Amino acid sequence: MLTGDNRRTAKAIARKVGISEVFAEVLPDKKVNEIRRLQKEFGLVAMVGDGINDAPALTQANVGIAIGTGTDIAIEAGDVVLVRGKLSDVVKAVKLSRATFHKIRQNLFWAFFYNIVMIPFAMLGLAHPVIAEAAMAVSSVTVVTNANLLRRVNILSEMEVK
Repeated sequence: MLTGDNRRTAKAIARKVGISEVFAEVLPDKKVNEIRRLQKEFGLVAMVGDGINDAPALTQANVGIAIGTGTDIAIEAGDVVLVRGKLSDVVKAVKLSRATFHKIRQNLFWAFFYNIVMIPFAMLGLAHPVIAEAAMAVSSVTVVTNANLLRRVNILSEMEVK
């Protein structure tokens, strides 16, 4: 946790949400430096913030997640804006993002599968062009149906399920 709040408040919040490492009373430029350090050490870094002091760090992070109830500058600096001010929505956003990329990979597979198989068959005269055209239509329907299955993904956190 990287915050400009005082140490006591920061530790209390961190304890409540299960964060073990806390950097409190950090100024905006130090937040940016800490994000850079974390990027060098771990690679991709996400930053969640809601205030003017968070905007530079949100911009520096690979993914800036702005809390929608925060300041306009933080919202502008964020790549993702969580409309409600709930920390649990960060977990939902990550779960939804992962599920979306999984669906994208599946849909690319199906789209390429139909194209790689049917187009050469049609070009070589092994399949009638109408069959290849129908396969393209089936490919589109498969991709759209598969994308709609994203609605079934459970993005609730464990706290919300209980």
